[in-house]
Amino acid sequence: MIQKKSPLPIYYQLEETIKQSIQKHEIKPGEMIPSEREYTEKYQISRMTVRQAISNLVNDGYLYRQRGKGTFVSHQKLDQPLQGLTSFSEDMRLRGLEPSTRVISFTEVKADQDLAAKLEVEAGTTIFELKRIRLADRLPMAYEKLYISKELAFGLTEEIAATSIYSYVEKTFGVKIQHGRQVIEASIAQKREAEMLEIAEGSPVMLIERRSTLDTKKPLEVVRSVYRADRYKLTINLDRLS
Repeated sequence: MIQKKSPLPIYYQLEETIKQSIQKHEIKPGEMIPSEREYTEKYQISRMTVRQAISNLVNDGYLYRQRGKGTFVSHQKLDQPLQGLTSFSEDMRLRGLEPSTRVISFTEVKADQDLAAKLEVEAGTTIFELKRIRLADRLPMAYEKLYISKELAFGLTEEIAATSIYSYVEKTFGVKIQHGRQVIEASIAQKREAEMLEIAEGSPVMLIERRSTLDTKKPLEVVRSVYRADRYKLTINLDRLS
């Protein structure tokens, strides 16, 4: 409800009204919100005020625009804490979401110098290369290229790769995946990545490279992922250094 005598700016009141509609699921993710004209007529406010409120909600990630179509409710971003090492599948289930995987390719390649150093194998060693799309409730979240030693994932198949590799390795070989190191960069989606993630080329994405290590100190995998920035955010808790 818009209170025109309230000390709160009208555009802010409209923002809160739209947010409440989203939170109450009166407008669901992916659905189009009413037009500027409809809001103007409904609340008897200026179109400029409506435009400012909607622009603020777009900038804050609550809404997104599609040229020639309208303005839509964004899917809620998943918050990924940077503490602790979990697989994608484990992480999604903790959030009450159903993880799934679409395997693009599963092949054997020769490790180049960079991968060989990170996996601690000889350059030219045959390793598995897996390209897959990770989904949560059937929505694309990330496009991954995973490289893993054949020795440490003996028997790995495309069918297994469509589930949780962490679970397979730990249960099959009786080892524990103990440590991981991630490097995160901001970028924009290239053509191939955009196609895989169902976003526009040039959309903001996060590039994450992770190297996971077993409790034996042996590197297990190198994963290079492209995450949708409109559906994923990262959180870290910091303690002030003394």
